[in-house]
Amino acid sequence: MRNRGSVVIIKERSAVLIKRVNNGEEYYVFPGGGIEQGETPEKAAIREAYEELGVRVRLNECIAEVNFKGRQYFYSADILHGKIGEGKAEEFNGSSRGTYKPVWVPLDDFPLLDIRPEEVARKISNNL
Repeated sequence: MRNRGSVVIIKERSAVLIKRVNNGEEYYVFPGGGIEQGETPEKAAIREAYEELGVRVRLNECIAEVNFKGRQYFYSADILHGKIGEGKAEEFNGSSRGTYKPVWVPLDDFPLLDIRPEEVARKISNNL
């Protein structure tokens, strides 16, 4: 079990998600990853946004905490600079754990997609 920090970036009624295809299964997750030793959840979320998306972000509030294989923290965030899709995380380069692709997803499509964790996706689509 590993704690994780993740970002929720929303712009013009769309959110950035990571589209995953793994073992024939398609689903979406929020950009983020494991908290390294000595790192806070906030610092992990900022680092992961840069690694996975290629953007520097400013975190706002923690909008959700979920227990799933450890504690997961989800922060609303604003892009300071960079361009979505320029991330260099190792999993984006032919991972044995399937494919990873950052995509903008309209909030109206959230109920139609398998977005994990579901409770965070539901909270975002219900509050906006």
